[in-house]
Amino acid sequence: MRSPPNRSAVPRIDRRQALLFLALATGGLPGQLRAQEPPVLSPELPARIPIFPLPDVTLFPSTTAPFHIFEARYRAMVADALAGNSIIGMVVLKPGYEAQYEGLPPVHAIGCAGVIASSRLLADGRYDIILRGLTRFRILGEDQSRAYRLADVAALPDRIDDTERARLSELRRQVEDAIRTRFPSVPELRADLADEAVIDGLSLLLPIRAEEKLELLEAENPVERAETLIRFLRGGVQASL
Repeated sequence: MRSPPNRSAVPRIDRRQALLFLALATGGLPGQLRAQEPPVLSPELPARIPIFPLPDVTLFPSTTAPFHIFEARYRAMVADALAGNSIIGMVVLKPGYEAQYEGLPPVHAIGCAGVIASSRLLADGRYDIILRGLTRFRILGEDQSRAYRLADVAALPDRIDDTERARLSELRRQVEDAIRTRFPSVPELRADLADEAVIDGLSLLLPIRAEEKLELLEAENPVERAETLIRFLRGGVQASL
């Protein structure tokens, strides 16, 4: 029986990566992990997508992230995705998943869909892939016809109006102030990067608890996500940069 996933199976965000991200000096990070401008959802999110459950939130709409795919069922998932629209939905396992891991352990209903931006098939059948975040989604039901999990989903686009956009810019400033207060050695963030990219990128990379990342993902839009992020920063994160 294969052991359930652990943090060695998903990207590790170490101190160097986090500092490089916060600096945003070049618009990207080593290992192809970088923040991006808010993506246009193209193609539109299908009504049914494969889902990849992990113990932690590892994707937000305006981010990219690397994944190493080693289980047979998820290698099949990636192969099928690459033969189609390249879309995979990232979801978070609920606590206690270990006992049911080989089957269908429960997952949280809100996830983030991503498109495979690049991939590498290794000699033994494993994959290294880069997912580019597209949109959040809600799981409506599951289809059990494949070795991997398929879900019926409804897209949850992060829409904001002009008034909210002005508010988001102010919240970004407060986020930057909170970061400088907690981590004085962190360089200035790039001013030309979109507010959504900054908030989503920090949500992905800051060393906060899994349940806090899930709360950020469940926020209805980037404004609410920024407000939540400020609360976490002012309350204290679980690791130092």
